[in-house]
Amino acid sequence: MGSRVLLTTTHLPFNPIADKSQKFPQSYTPCSSPRFQILCSLSGTIGNDASVTGGAYDYSKATTSLTQKLLSSPKQVTLVRHGLSSWNDESRVQGSSNLSILTETGIIQAERCKKALADIHFDQCFSSPISRAKSTAEILWEGREEPLIFLDTLKEAHLFYLEGMKNEDAKRIYPKEYTMWRQDPSNFNVNGVYPVRQLWDTAKIAWKEILFTPGESFLVVTHKSILRALICTALGLSPERFRAVDVNNGGITVFKLNVEGEPMLQSLNMTAHMYTDYNYVY
Repeated sequence: MGSRVLLTTTHLPFNPIADKSQKFPQSYTPCSSPRFQILCSLSGTIGNDASVTGGAYDYSKATTSLTQKLLSSPKQVTLVRHGLSSWNDESRVQGSSNLSILTETGIIQAERCKKALADIHFDQCFSSPISRAKSTAEILWEGREEPLIFLDTLKEAHLFYLEGMKNEDAKRIYPKEYTMWRQDPSNFNVNGVYPVRQLWDTAKIAWKEILFTPGESFLVVTHKSILRALICTALGLSPERFRAVDVNNGGITVFKLNVEGEPMLQSLNMTAHMYTDYNYVY
């Protein structure tokens, strides 16, 4: 195959039978962070350059193209879920309703996202026009010259009469529909309309709208269900896998795509910035 792998480890010898006062032999100095390094190379040359790792990304047809057409350049897409909303806080079914707004906590979460992504360059920012996502995007994009781009394909799933109901009430009043939504979402339907299956169709359209926009690095702010659809369609997962991934309020997910529109998931639902002053660099 011509590929080579070098696995190196640095560790301290340890004798579990030795006297506790001599846990580390005198000939060694204790180290707080042992080194574990994996270097992969497709060229047959072993080196310390980090670029030799992740070689599978360059394989032709490694994943399914989201565009079926060549892109002008490789792309990087950062997906962000909106901050905590009033209906999140009240445990209500949100769906496509525009009545749920960011809470004070949600505003703080959006500000933490902005700070965490301050070192990342973005050419454009796309957002759902629904208020809780729109408000989050406005905080994240404040101070930028380029205008926000609102896409209807980034709207949340339409959940009909369940929207606005507290989960406990929806479960009591519409037990069949609510249980289907929670346990078998791809088959949840109202009068023959399947919201989750529709999400897969709109997610595929959204990907093309984003990826064919001039630029190389994009920020996308939207909702949990459509985010699941965006992630799953990129990974080639069907609507039946809707609940195979989860995304927290303010969670950040990153995809890289080659010129053939083939996506590779770089990170999923990063939330370190919610708990510490953390800046991402990728």
